[in-house]
Amino acid sequence: MTTVAQAGATAPAAGPGVTEPGIYQMTNEEYHADRGSLSSSGARLLLPPSCPALFRHAQDTPQEPKKTFELGTAAHKLVLGEGPDLVRIDATEWRSAAVKADVADVRAAGGVPLKPAEYEQVHAMADALRHHPVAAALFDPARGRPEQSLFWRDRPTGVMRRARFDWLPQPRTGRLIIPDYKTCRSAEPAALARAVEEYGYHQQADWYRSGAKALGLADDTAAFVFVCQEKTAPYLVSVIELDANAMRIGAARNRRALQIYADCVETGHWPGYSDDIAYLSLPFWAEARDTEEYL
Repeated sequence: MTTVAQAGATAPAAGPGVTEPGIYQMTNEEYHADRGSLSSSGARLLLPPSCPALFRHAQDTPQEPKKTFELGTAAHKLVLGEGPDLVRIDATEWRSAAVKADVADVRAAGGVPLKPAEYEQVHAMADALRHHPVAAALFDPARGRPEQSLFWRDRPTGVMRRARFDWLPQPRTGRLIIPDYKTCRSAEPAALARAVEEYGYHQQADWYRSGAKALGLADDTAAFVFVCQEKTAPYLVSVIELDANAMRIGAARNRRALQIYADCVETGHWPGYSDDIAYLSLPFWAEARDTEEYL
């Protein structure tokens, strides 16, 4: 694992837990193994509808490979040009003991096993993205580096924060645009708006912009955009940037998550949904329905 220092700064020391701000060149496994820092996905897991207890459990419990995640990882590899080996398993069904053993061996070696149709699918997705004028320009190999890990210290709480950029553009004149690649069921803008709320992508956008600013890579004018691609033919692509209100809400949620994390680390207590009796009402739609029916 190597490090990249900022201009005029000393390269931070590498180790199992990063303690100094900087840009690190590390594997995806090394990045996710860091337990001394908080990521954007971790911050989202600290907040409702999740809770700190679920965050702690996720940190302490190894994740089993999921086909949906593997397909996304494979697409990332082809779009970004860096990632695990993609291995085509020439069997349409993975039910026999021999095929299951082959799949397990690929995963154990750090690769991504794919069925023949999936292998063709992710290559077709990458080809379609390269024909999108904006997306292709954002991921131009001559204009940036893939899979860069940023670590920085949050001033109000002292928490070490981290983010793994899909793509870090080279510094240049003009507005810095940081792209993030996501696969999705639908790249139609209304569907993406729902996905932003469901998965907390407005928090991710603010988090990554904060990292770029903290390490002197960008100022307040930097943009963070999502390059969203459908997983079914013809593999349509939409490039979106969130509006100011969404970014303000994302920043507020991140600030709340950072304070919760700092408090939990200090006390050693990772609460569930509530330590008290919860007082509940009916969902608004059920209350309106029954009020109309019985009045």
